[in-house]
Amino acid sequence: MSKIPTNLKYQLYEKSVQNHEADIEFINKEYKKIFGRSPRTLREDFGGTAAMACDWVKEGGEREAWGIDLDEEPQAYGIENHYSRLTDEERTRMHYINGNVLDDYDFKADVTVAFNFSYFIFKERNVLLNYFKQVKKNMGPESVFMVDIFGGEECRQELEEETEHDDHTYFWDCDSYNPLTEEVQYYIHFKTHNDGKLYRKAFSYDWRHWSIGEIKDIMKDAGFENIITYWEGEDDDGSGDGIFYRSTVEENCESWVTYIMAY
Repeated sequence: MSKIPTNLKYQLYEKSVQNHEADIEFINKEYKKIFGRSPRTLREDFGGTAAMACDWVKEGGEREAWGIDLDEEPQAYGIENHYSRLTDEERTRMHYINGNVLDDYDFKADVTVAFNFSYFIFKERNVLLNYFKQVKKNMGPESVFMVDIFGGEECRQELEEETEHDDHTYFWDCDSYNPLTEEVQYYIHFKTHNDGKLYRKAFSYDWRHWSIGEIKDIMKDAGFENIITYWEGEDDDGSGDGIFYRSTVEENCESWVTYIMAY
């Protein structure tokens, strides 16, 4: 087992789990359905490398974005590999903030996102409620808050799933689950194909696994009046087709990923 180089760690992560083009397209479509216009500003909480925020400002001259994260390491990677590739004009509209999502900020965004299940780091209900309240406080009259969430029977089983990519294998490892507290320990491992190196525990997540019902209840307590759950359609083989639609019914109990929008 090898220690993974920092740059390689974030390269493989972004290739494995992120699809900003699809996320932004989805946000644009759903936001316009509600407010009749395209969103202009994005706040990416737990932004890490802020790759999504950088992609956001590429959409046009009215687009502005902020990426907020406490960890300097992924932000440094993002500045070197994403921010540096923006034009001079685009850089004036992209802002990295090394800070806490629980703090107050002097701007309001049309869209605030907490993706990659990052808010699961808040294990206590009152802390998560405080975070949602802070988001609500920093929203304008035409703003939405979006999170992604995953679940199903498999997410609480101790198992290791692998996904093959062109140049590497991605492993999602549920190492332990405590049914009394809903606490889970997840890891991400990688194996690079060119040299056969295995990088175990490249990422570690000590989380509480929140359910959709819990998240919606906490959002209501935080002051959100409208909460929409989306569900992913299926291909013929039963796998997700990448198309999300408004739904109140869970159609797959084994494993799923979905969005929740609140405003």
